[in-house]
Amino acid sequence: MKPEVDLVSVFTFDGRGGNPCPIVVDGQGLAPGDMQAVARQHGHESGFVLPPVSPDYDLSFRFWVPNHEMEMCGHATIGALWLLASNSALPGDTVRIETRSGPVTGFVRQDDAGKPSVEITQPAGKVTALTAAQTADVLAVMGLDRHDLLDLPIQNAITSRVKTLVPIKDVDRLNALKSDVKAVEALCHRIGSTGLYPYAVADRQAQTFEARQFPRSSGYPEDAATGIAAAALSFGLLANGLVDRNDRPIRVFQGRAMGALSEIGIRLGFAGGRAIGCLLGGVVERIGNTHPAS
Repeated sequence: MKPEVDLVSVFTFDGRGGNPCPIVVDGQGLAPGDMQAVARQHGHESGFVLPPVSPDYDLSFRFWVPNHEMEMCGHATIGALWLLASNSALPGDTVRIETRSGPVTGFVRQDDAGKPSVEITQPAGKVTALTAAQTADVLAVMGLDRHDLLDLPIQNAITSRVKTLVPIKDVDRLNALKSDVKAVEALCHRIGSTGLYPYAVADRQAQTFEARQFPRSSGYPEDAATGIAAAALSFGLLANGLVDRNDRPIRVFQGRAMGALSEIGIRLGFAGGRAIGCLLGGVVERIGNTHPAS
């Protein structure tokens, strides 16, 4: 099949940047090979909207990168909900979504101009410090010394996928990093991660941070904006005392080194003083007309 593909950019900043994302809002009947072909053609993580398998959900989403299927993709989920809302094709303002990583809830609001704004849920994160040997391995692969880091551990953190959080001392060092794709892939396999997510504090009082994403095996060397990684980072920041224990917005800027500065928003949720999850959101812009994939 040759599905209709909409192109959006998710997590844009001042109308630019963001993570380009092909979305198929009617993926019913597509075979896995058809979905992967869309991701390969466009070279980006791609999202596909399907009818739900279970009556407990409103929609089912699947996600592909050029090399393989993914269980969850934050920006594709946000982009798909934004497209559906723009077309008045959602069942309501709260949408229950079935994904291969588990349930996700989307919340859609309209601004004064009628433009939709989307946030999605992510579960409470788990954060684990790497061993001394794993830490040395990460530093070697990234070409870093311990003095390049904040006085914090390198950690694996997960909401939907494990990301390795590397606390860089300042933004300039962060954006000077170089990635060896094959070395990053091998390292991530060794430490049980799906990507390296080095970060730096931009403004601690304002809860503003910068980050970069070097994925394990997506088919490209770096992401301009990675919502799932930013969600995992928010729980690492919480564990390290870098953000407040409340729902004050956390802003993560990503993509500066790629010339595609993007902004990801996270709000942590608490119950009885315990973190129970977060909301992930950002601005979406349409960047291409609907057209048949070839």
